[in-house]
Amino acid sequence: MDLLLWRHAEAVDGTPDHARELTERGHKQARRIAAWLREHHPKRLTILCSPTVRTRQTAAAFSDAFEVVSALGPDGNVAGLLAATGWPDSSGAVLVVGHQPALGRMAALLLSGAEAPWTIKKGALWWFTNRVRDGETQTVLRAVISPDFC
Repeated sequence: MDLLLWRHAEAVDGTPDHARELTERGHKQARRIAAWLREHHPKRLTILCSPTVRTRQTAAAFSDAFEVVSALGPDGNVAGLLAATGWPDSSGAVLVVGHQPALGRMAALLLSGAEAPWTIKKGALWWFTNRVRDGETQTVLRAVISPDFC
């Protein structure tokens, strides 16, 4: 299984939180990562998105074919991410467009085996895959892409 975690791009400050839109810089960040994804995305990609405006705008830079999942909202957690994505047992690939701190905590869990307060930069994408080698399941970090480097 491949799991891609994409933190929403830069958004305006304000309330209500769920209605915050991307800034012009945020739209540019989303377009840059989307362009990279178009060239490199795994086959059979399912896209799951938080219900907030900023995450839906980020996802839409890549594709309009995404499913909104309430458990991926700003108050989401790692358990919700695991349940929504089916990691590590699902087949295919899942792209999650979501929020801190859940995405960073998920990245920490996948790489270190424990949740920790890691941060994924706004607009950045982390790509994980899992495999079995010599009877041991391994998590592999395939890529970390920041919109500043696309």
